[in-house]
Amino acid sequence: MDSRSDAEVAVAAAEVGAAVIRERFGGQLERYAKVGTDFATEADLESERAIMAVIQGARPDDAVVGEEYGASGESDRTWLVDPLCGTLNFAAQNPLFSVNVALRSPGGDVAAVAQPLTGEIFWTDGTAVFIRHDGADRPAVPSAASRLVDIDIDAPATGPFLGAQLLTDEKLRAAFALRVSSTTLALAWVAVGRQAAYIADNVSPTSVHFTAGTILCQAAQIPVTDFRGNPVHTTPGLLATASPDINTSLLDFLAPHLT
Repeated sequence: MDSRSDAEVAVAAAEVGAAVIRERFGGQLERYAKVGTDFATEADLESERAIMAVIQGARPDDAVVGEEYGASGESDRTWLVDPLCGTLNFAAQNPLFSVNVALRSPGGDVAAVAQPLTGEIFWTDGTAVFIRHDGADRPAVPSAASRLVDIDIDAPATGPFLGAQLLTDEKLRAAFALRVSSTTLALAWVAVGRQAAYIADNVSPTSVHFTAGTILCQAAQIPVTDFRGNPVHTTPGLLATASPDINTSLLDFLAPHLT
């Protein structure tokens, strides 16, 4: 195992994945069909290979779960990798996508979320959240000032689906500016003060799509709950908010839609 901290390994892995995605953005890419409208591209696969090379080189005894190539290894330390979160956006040349690297470990969770086109990396060592740009880090502070709330409206395979109801809730729309983006960027933006909240219907505690963003929000010490205000993953639903007041307000909006 090399001398870098887990957080440094996560940042390095996210950086190499982001470099691949940046280079591939806007080019012609072969698509590999998954389920429904979902697909992967050559960029997803190349990014994951680059990320895995960093992780496995630095932490060869750890387990790894990748979005494209699956799981390998057995350990109580598990890396969760989504090499291109927002592939549909990327393929459409919409800039809302990210590269996600997270470690779940008994010694403490770490995460790095790279935004390839801005060159930013949102990362945490589990105790604080930082934004890295051009090699320099600055602390990130959550803020509800924007009033922007991102609602993930992708329908889950199981469980409740509240996206449509929430988007047509007149009182909610009057109180908050709703946005729709299905990437971990939304969670990262809550952690660093660029959005007030993020709402998603059905999120697994081992999801490569959401884990890095969830770790960032928890490290920022902001409320991350289920739809009833309980600890996240107690029941389906994820609500990450920039402040306790916003959490309480949005839970009140959610309550009438729960069965």
